[in-house]
Amino acid sequence: MADYKGRIGNLIRDARKHRGLTQHQLAELLGTSQSAINRIEKGHQNLSLEMLARIGTALDSEIVALGAGPTHLRVDGPTTLSGSIDVKTSKNAGVALLCASLLNKGRTTLRKVARIEEVNRLLEVLTSLGVATRWLNEDNDLEIIPPADLNLVAIDEAAARRTRSVIMFLGPLLHRYDQFDLPYAGGCNLGERTVEPHMSALRPFGLEVKATDGAYHARVNRAVEPGRPIVLTERGDTVTENALMAAALHPGTTVIRNASSNYMVQDLCFYLRKLGVEVEGVGTTTLRVTGKQEIDVDVDYAPSEDPIEAMSLLAAAIVTKSEITIRRVPIEFLEIELATLEEMGFRYDRSAEYAALNGETRLVDLTTHPSELRAPLDKIHPMPFPGLNIDNLPFFAVIAAVAEGQTLLHDWVYENRAIYFTELNKLGAQVKLLDPHRVLVEGPTHFSGAEIVCPPALRPAVVLLIAMLASKGRSVLRSTYVIHRGYEDLAERLNELGANIDSFRDI
Repeated sequence: MADYKGRIGNLIRDARKHRGLTQHQLAELLGTSQSAINRIEKGHQNLSLEMLARIGTALDSEIVALGAGPTHLRVDGPTTLSGSIDVKTSKNAGVALLCASLLNKGRTTLRKVARIEEVNRLLEVLTSLGVATRWLNEDNDLEIIPPADLNLVAIDEAAARRTRSVIMFLGPLLHRYDQFDLPYAGGCNLGERTVEPHMSALRPFGLEVKATDGAYHARVNRAVEPGRPIVLTERGDTVTENALMAAALHPGTTVIRNASSNYMVQDLCFYLRKLGVEVEGVGTTTLRVTGKQEIDVDVDYAPSEDPIEAMSLLAAAIVTKSEITIRRVPIEFLEIELATLEEMGFRYDRSAEYAALNGETRLVDLTTHPSELRAPLDKIHPMPFPGLNIDNLPFFAVIAAVAEGQTLLHDWVYENRAIYFTELNKLGAQVKLLDPHRVLVEGPTHFSGAEIVCPPALRPAVVLLIAMLASKGRSVLRSTYVIHRGYEDLAERLNELGANIDSFRDI
């Protein structure tokens, strides 16, 4: 029993850290003491069903959910995949565009939106504000019609706290209200790394925010306008998006330096142009935005395909030594990844380029070939675009596991993500954690089935699922809600390629 409590405690600790909460902050959300949280995480505390349910709600984790119980995946392998699959549209672009729709008083129609849990939470928030949203068809086209005035008092706080994206409401709303309040997710305090860059990006527009009692209390000084270029202290995607949305409703010209030029930022820029906002420098780290006093137009926009999903599918093909065709790959955002894979011996064919539905993003079809991989000579590490994408690094952990030799991965951005790569060891890999940011992967690996609880981080969770495809025998991945937050029907789509994955719940 003590071991069982310890396992629950470890899961709660990991989910808490992934949400960016301290023990003290979680204790405040639950109305208990920090010492009690400490005992729970060490497995020294008896837990009632009510407390488990409350912890599940606070951490947005099905690991400790009640009712029908969490969803698990049962994988029989090893698998050889075959056939063709289309890459779905970008989840991160979809989330940014939902926030950006608040800039527009007219109707926004978004095409082929990723129908994932993160999007669902944001739609719940928008609906609570009085925004009319509806799915138009089975293609996941989404219509968004804002009211004349948003009802911020009625905001769905529970849904808002379950998505970190609510911070991207600050940029669109600061021009509409002199003061407003927003719930914040994860108990973040201003001054912490994740929040302060947003504040420094938005202060030039007169925004000041105080965080107390679980809310952002925003006040806007209309006398303050950007008088010189805004230099972002962190080249973050959501920070850049917030600055862009603030600049869109500022009638002057705003220059944003050290801007992210990642895929979701480019999609936002293309959408803003549809709204009549002038955006120069798309794809570079300097953006020049000439905004409008008011935006009231009916627009139709199709976000581009997701390079991270494309990388997930590539990794699945590589690790299972399969020949599949991955269609609609946004090649501009995978060129470094493919160059690295080529160095490791990966063989593939690539079609001519064609345009995405947004008319801007370059797409190709990739056909993978079974390849014998070798470890790269240099370490693999992410960089801001046009470097290797930060969210794509985890897939190189499972790819390196099937390559001959030692591969060093340096995940310098996140404090605790690299530790989840060692979960591959339960399937037979040799992954050595050198420090919180670096792992050494020794290959080749002959994966064997095992039962693993899903880590609370999206990409490492999918990495384990990919390894299970290549594992001999039966594997079980437990509590897979985190995968549904970022991927639409991933298991079902892999089954269409020949995988044998069953979804089930404990009785």
